Order: sequence, then structure tokens, then C-alpha cells
Amino acid sequence: MTYQPSDTRYSSMSYRRTGRSGLLLPAISLGLWYNFGGIDPLENARAMLRRAFDLGITHFDLANNYGPPPGSAEETFGRVLAQDFKPYRDELIISSKAGYLMWPGPYGEWGSRKYLVASIDQSLRRMGLDYVDIFYSHRPDPHTPLEETLGALDFIVRSGRALYAGISTYSPEQTRQAAAILRQLGTPCLIHQPRYNMFDRWIEHELLQTLEEAGIGCIAFSPLDQGILTDKYLRAIPDDSRAAKLDNRFHWGDKVTPARVAQVQQLNAVAQARGQSLAQMAIAWVLRHPGMSSALIGASKVGQIEEAVAALDNLTFSADELTQIDAITA
Repeated sequence: MTYQPSDTRYSSMSYRRTGRSGLLLPAISLGLWYNFGGIDPLENARAMLRRAFDLGITHFDLANNYGPPPGSAEETFGRVLAQDFKPYRDELIISSKAGYLMWPGPYGEWGSRKYLVASIDQSLRRMGLDYVDIFYSHRPDPHTPLEETLGALDFIVRSGRALYAGISTYSPEQTRQAAAILRQLGTPCLIHQPRYNMFDRWIEHELLQTLEEAGIGCIAFSPLDQGILTDKYLRAIPDDSRAAKLDNRFHWGDKVTPARVAQVQQLNAVAQARGQSLAQMAIAWVLRHPGMSSALIGASKVGQIEEAVAALDNLTFSADELTQIDAITA
């Protein structure tokens, strides 16, 4: 049966300006880092992508190494794009990145021109696209000059492979340098994608101000701290949780300590008093910053996307609520 998106898909989603650009992003974006790979059921991925678009989520965020196995999330997205989203390509913002290990040898990771240009070409083939809307340098390369990495982004935009250039996990100083280089090249830096949530607040010290001054948008990944800021971990680590799945690779279970669970329980009480789930409050908390373009969520089922979008019903925090959250997470 041919997919027909909801006629009301733009009625409840809010869209935010990305820095000092003309691009608007949905307040909630969907990332395909996990649960969209070749080891995952295609129909579940397809159902999540369809429902996200029906709810007004127009931005889908990928990277060359997303899976597992690496590259397979882009392949999954390409299949759904061909089957369902092709008529709506101009309504979508599709982003990809390169910077982490993708293939063996000296040209398979980091920030060289060789790697970035090869990566975007591979990503476009996997997704069946002529261009992506945003292409990121996924992480700074300590050994490659910024001028080379950002010159590659400028080339990628000028050659029509991407419409905008972005950076991810760059420090405030690296961000200032990147913004200056790209501005001089004539391809402004559109957006920065840092990790940010109640338990990881590094961007508050300097990065947010740097982005505002440079006119760069911000999209926060891991607003739920990989599911820790949900009701999943109020008692134990469920076998089907992301923490359990990723524990062998990232020792995620080490983060779910008794002390952290106690904090989550206290935060859950604040969320309940607000009439929200903990996940909804965590998303709203990230979006409280005026310069935050979008909160980038992950999902393993349709219901999690619906719950995240419902966070937009209450984005206002009282001074007392913010004080409570600060005290709990200190």
C-alpha cells in the first residue's frame, strides 16, 4: 500500500531557526545511530520513520558509520526513502557525517579531505540521494589542519553534495576557529551538534555563547542520556534497553549506578509534578535554551517518538523547577 503522510503533520510540530540562517528545523529530530541498522527489522525502522514524519519530524540525522554494521543505517534509510519518502524529498532535512572509523587503513577515519569526500560519495550512494541537506565533520582531527577539514566541507557544499556544512563535538575554541575559516571560504558553518543533557552540561560553560555570537545553530544529541533519563532505569537495566545492548561496546551499564538511579528517581518526581514523563521533561529541559534549534532523539519503537513529540506540550519551567533539577544533578 502506498504511503500517504498525515495531512496534519505540520499542525502541532514547532520549527526553530538554525542560527542566523534561513533553515528551520523541527524542535524534535530523529537520529538513526542505533536500531536502524542491518541487524534490525526493516519494518520497525520503516514504521518509526513514517510515524516521525506524520508527526512533523522532517529532520533525519545519520552518519556514515551508523548501523550496525557501519553504513547499514544509511542503506535502511535509502530503502524507506525510495519506498515512502521520495515524493516528499523537498520536505525533508537529511544529514550525514564522517569522522569516526569507517574502513581500514589510513584514509578510513578522522578529518582529511580524502576521507570526507570519499565518505559523502559513499553515503549518497547508500541513501540513493543526489545531495544531503547537512554534512558534518563528526569530530575534530587532532592531526589534520582545520583548514583542510573545513576546506573539504566547503568543497562538498560547492560541488552540490550538501547544502550546508556543520560540525560536531568541537570545543568552543575549535568552533570559533572553524566558524572563521568557513566564513572566509564563503560557506558559513550552519550548525553544531554536541552531546547535551541534564547529566552532561559541558556546553553551558562557553559553547552556547560561542554559537550565539557566531550565528551557528545547535542541535543536542543524547538529550535522554541514552535512555537513562527515562523511566527505564528507575529500578534496573532492562534486557531490551540501549544500555544493555551497548554495554559490551561502551560499558553503558557502568553509568547506571545506584547513585545515578537515585538521581533519576528524584528527577522523575519533578517530571510527574509537571504532568510529564521523565523523558518529556528531559527533552523540554534541553529545548529551554533560545539558541537550541532541535533536540535529537533516538528510538527503538514508535511509542517513544510519540512520547518525545508530546514533550512540546509543556516547554516552560519555573525558576523553582530549574533549581530543583540543578540540585539533583549537581
